[in-house]
Amino acid sequence: MFPTVDEGVAMTAELTNPSLAELGFLIGEWDMAISRASFLADPDQVVHGRVEFLTTEGGRFVVMRQGIEPSDPPAASWVIGRDDSQGEYTVLYADSRGVSRIYEMVLTQDSWKLWRNSPTFSQRFEAGIGPDGTSIEGRWERCESSGVSEHDFDVTYTRVLLP
Repeated sequence: MFPTVDEGVAMTAELTNPSLAELGFLIGEWDMAISRASFLADPDQVVHGRVEFLTTEGGRFVVMRQGIEPSDPPAASWVIGRDDSQGEYTVLYADSRGVSRIYEMVLTQDSWKLWRNSPTFSQRFEAGIGPDGTSIEGRWERCESSGVSEHDFDVTYTRVLLP
């Protein structure tokens, strides 16, 4: 069973697509803290932003919206879906910089992984999910055409509001 914040709250009630049921604990608002980022001038700086997970299309997809406030990290949208005959999810990503990417994703009770393999720029995200489902701690790695993976940034999600 996947973590829920409150056993009395039906976290998956809005998800009508059974193949997305395990994403139900994500629905709601989260604080996002980015740290140890290679793209920040000060490597000790921590940047906070809001992230919102919600259902769309009558509960058939999950959308992650990042950068809800104007001062947040780049505004981005992630649309998460799954072929019901496959174990992996497909994630479509687009952000305010004009970047568009497709990721593969796996979610288990205690881990979340996303990755994309491209000859020019690959990425990998691995995170642990807290036992009560209210925190997620992970790190992104990137790999440019050189073929060497390197740390990009750490990210921590902490639940703010329930749906």
